[in-house]
This record gives sequence, structure tokens and C-alpha cells, in this order.
Amino acid sequence: MNHPQNINEASPPFGGIKGGCVIIGPAHPLRGGLATFNHRLALAFQQAQYDVQIYSYSLQYPSFLFPGTTQYTTDAAPKGLVIKSKINSISPFNWFKVGNELKALKPDIIIVRYWLPFMGPCLGTILRRVKKNKHTKIICLADNIIPHEKRFGDKVFTKYFIKPVDAFITMSEKVLNDLSIFNIHKPRKLVHHPLYDNFGEALPINEARAHLQLPIHEKIILFFGFIRHYKGLDILLEAMSDERIRQQNIKLLIAGEFYEDEKPYHQIIQEKKIQDLIYLHTHFIPDTEVKYYLSAADVVVQPYRNATQSGVTPLAYHFEIPMIVTNVGGLPALVPHQKVGLVTEPTSPAIADALIEYFALGKEHFIPNLHIEKQKYTWENLLHSVIQLANDISK
Repeated sequence: MNHPQNINEASPPFGGIKGGCVIIGPAHPLRGGLATFNHRLALAFQQAQYDVQIYSYSLQYPSFLFPGTTQYTTDAAPKGLVIKSKINSISPFNWFKVGNELKALKPDIIIVRYWLPFMGPCLGTILRRVKKNKHTKIICLADNIIPHEKRFGDKVFTKYFIKPVDAFITMSEKVLNDLSIFNIHKPRKLVHHPLYDNFGEALPINEARAHLQLPIHEKIILFFGFIRHYKGLDILLEAMSDERIRQQNIKLLIAGEFYEDEKPYHQIIQEKKIQDLIYLHTHFIPDTEVKYYLSAADVVVQPYRNATQSGVTPLAYHFEIPMIVTNVGGLPALVPHQKVGLVTEPTSPAIADALIEYFALGKEHFIPNLHIEKQKYTWENLLHSVIQLANDISK
């Protein structure tokens, strides 16, 4: 089989070594953004004529550690992908078994997703077994190095995970800089999150709102994704109590499942008397429904307290919906101010001001730059960066 350097070239990237690629990370029937990303990345490798398979989790989190209602999707499995649900995150016996299996498989490259220190012992052990084959290049695709919510053992677990990794790709400058905390002197590269293009095309706003049973003529802003403290939904709710918001008939659509206690959010809604300004769709949003929520919005708002990168940003780019983001982490670098959206401070008055400014400018002000900016975020860029890093890793 040929392993082209890119889609248009035919030179093998790993000196002719055969064996293909393995992605270690969540995949169907597990749900969520990581699984969606891994499916799309596997497809990119397939389109470049690589043998690729995903090693996912038979047990990702013990149920008592999972904050949502279920870890599993009812959506059909993605067609044409090889997914092996084999990794048990809490069983050391399993880690050695899977590690030995991958060691014997001898893939050219393993791309391992790292987003939470809890996974450090499991993944670190598996990768140590793989390294014994003295062949496989291990590249970490790091969503986070320092987690949003700190817990005991974070640094120790992450340090254990990092040692067998050969190189790193991050999707934000912040995560790239966080690697220095561990004195890592290994190849690394920043590649911004590619656009999700597997949720279908944008719909006419009237059609999307009719599907969601939302009014056609209101100004609707969208908060999308799992609800956790660091994402700042409470700050946005406080901003919605600004009298100017009510005067302009701006409504907030909240689409996503609570991953923490929802009572404080409902309390803010009641205390601020903004029940009539809020549409609560606080359940898990399946992939088949994503296009309706993004297409129904006038603007996507990310009021985060802290952030690395966000999977919501590439969604907004794909559906060409402008964004209002806070000036934290990697968000401002992805949303050029007053071009594809607005950047503001993570306070309620600042977000309220940004909402008023946005509707004064109008959605059409941002569309031309959205067309241009979205061209930067391709799966080919990520694929070629993985190949380049693999070639740069010394044997």
C-alpha cells in the first residue's frame, strides 16, 4: 500500500515503512466532541490512502465520575471506519494487554488524544509497551495539558503520560505553552482546530428555527455545548438581565447538557426575571441536530472564564455564524476582532455591551471575513502536520 506525503504526492512519509496509523481516543458508541473529531481525523487519513483504525474505550469513565446522563450515543456508527473499543481506563491488566497488542501491530504512527490527567496512567502504560517495538512514532494530540478543573494528581499523571510520547500537536497557543511546565524538549507544533464539516450544510434560518420551534423574527444568540463552570454560562445569564437586551428583543438559546449542578443557573434566571428571554434545550444535542442549532442562531456566544481552544469555534466557522468570545486562552486568536466576531472581557457588562455592538453592526458585516478566515482550518493541514512531525522524530 502507498502512504502518500499528501493527497497529491506519492512519496512515502515514513521511509517506506508499512503498518498504517492508529488513533487512540474516544469513538462510537461513545459520544461527544472528541469522538466526532476522531472520526473525522480517521476519515482524513483514509482519504489520503492510509490504513487507519481507532482504538477507543470499552470503559472511558466509571459512571460515578461521568457528569452527564450517558456516555453513549444512539446515532448510527460512522460508515467505513474501523473502531475497536478495547481500552479500560481503570484496569492495569487491560493497559498491558492493549499495549502489547499495539506493540505487536507495529503501526507507523500512533496519534493519542490527551484531554484529562485521569487518563494519564492508562495511556502512559499502554504507550510504554508500544515503545518496546522500537518502530512506532507516538504523537500526542493535546487538547489540554493543564485541565480546566484542577484535581489531586494532575501533574503526576500528566508527567507519567508525557514520557513515552515522541512529539506533540496542540490546537492553541496556551496548551503549547503549558508543555513548558513539564520541561518538554520534544518536537511540537501548533495546528488550529480544523472545521467540523461532517454535520451537513447550513440551512436557511427560517427552516432551522421552524424545526426547533423557535420564532422567526427574534434576535437569537446561541450558547452551545456541555455546560460547565469554566464556560461562563452564568456570566452570560447575568448579561441577559441588562435592560438594553430586553429592549432589543434579544433571546438566548442554551443548547447542551448540564455537566454540573443546574440549580445555580435556574436561580439566576429566576432572580433576574429573564425566563422570557431564555430558550432551554438542556439535553445532549445529537450530531443529526447540530446543523439546526447553528443555522438558527444570529451569533454564537462563548463567555468562557478560561479556555484552551473550543470545538464550538470550528462549528461556527463551518456554518458561517459570527462569534462573540471572551479574551481568554486561545479564543481571541481564532476570532479576529470585528472581522469574524467580537472579543470582549469575561464580565457580564462587557458581554452585554458586545451583544449590543454586534446587532448594531449586523450579521452581514462579518460574513465576508468568515468566508476568508475559515480557509485556514482544514483537515489537510492537520494531516500534513502529523506527517511532518513523524518524519522529524529521530529513530
